Amino acid sequence: TSALDRAQVERFFAIIRDLKQQGRAMIFISHRMDEITAIGDRVTVIRDGRTVGTWRLDETDAASIIAHMVGEPSSPASLGRCPEGAEGSQRDPGHSDHVGSPSGLRPPPPTALGEGIALSVRGLAGQGFEAVAFDLHRGEILGFGGLHGQGQSAVLRTLFGALPRSAGDVTRGDTSLPLRTPREAIRRGIAYVSGDRRRDGVIQGRPIIENLTPIHYLRRRLVLARPSVLQQKAQAAVAALNTKFAGFAHAIDSLSGGNQQKVVIARWLIDRPDVLLLDDPTKGIDLSAKADLFALIRALARDGLAIVLYSSEDAELLGNADRILVFNGGRIRRELTGAERTRYNLYHAAYEAA
Repeated sequence: TSALDRAQVERFFAIIRDLKQQGRAMIFISHRMDEITAIGDRVTVIRDGRTVGTWRLDETDAASIIAHMVGEPSSPASLGRCPEGAEGSQRDPGHSDHVGSPSGLRPPPPTALGEGIALSVRGLAGQGFEAVAFDLHRGEILGFGGLHGQGQSAVLRTLFGALPRSAGDVTRGDTSLPLRTPREAIRRGIAYVSGDRRRDGVIQGRPIIENLTPIHYLRRRLVLARPSVLQQKAQAAVAALNTKFAGFAHAIDSLSGGNQQKVVIARWLIDRPDVLLLDDPTKGIDLSAKADLFALIRALARDGLAIVLYSSEDAELLGNADRILVFNGGRIRRELTGAERTRYNLYHAAYEAA
């Protein structure tokens, strides 16, 4: 139903109910909790490739289902009955409320926020989202959470000028930032890294040095530059991410996916931006590259850089973000801060809104 509007979903459910009356058996998978309860008789929860349990929907509730999905109890009284051989929902051994990234990173304490607001967003609307408002502080890692495709990426691309905005204001202090194009965003000190490096990142078939320096050319308005000078400027940026490559003249295609993504990120660090927008940046890269990336992100935040991190992996958000804004249906539905940044609360906020 992800591509259907509400009226189409209701029509589809009417067909499902007719088939049920005819004696047909159906398995229905959905990320929307209201759809599960509207159409189902029983619910089976599968976590980490194992069946946790099966319950009658009239004998449980959404909070209990979510608790079993994430392996964390909401409260002992709300877990419901488990009549069909469930394992139960005890906390996993060694589990922490704050989950580190898959690379084994443990969550740091919240970053000490710098003075001032790096970006203020009010009433922002565009393709697939509306009424988005938040303040991004210097030295902060602000997480965007929620189910995949709920407007998080579209917000980041709009802030970078890659998608048009239909309403809203973006300001820094008393200065309005129109951000109509990526070129304008770059010159305003805003950087954007996409997890889709083939579409938005690497320049296929070109040398590594050419992939590292286009932002430097743009920000410095360079017409000509000596390769040796460019390599000197790029060296520190690639070294900060432990990038492995044979030489700057080698083609970007000769690198692994993780090292290609490191090159994409390093191009923004030659001339440091004020705001870094990370759009699911670890998609398709190995655990070692993820560890290097998040170590750098936290170091940049400690130095005062303002960072927005959208990740489709909840562990990455919980392990690195100081605050998490949970999206659903193109809107921010809840903000998680401090001790609220748990896997259960993140799932509950996303599914409750859905």
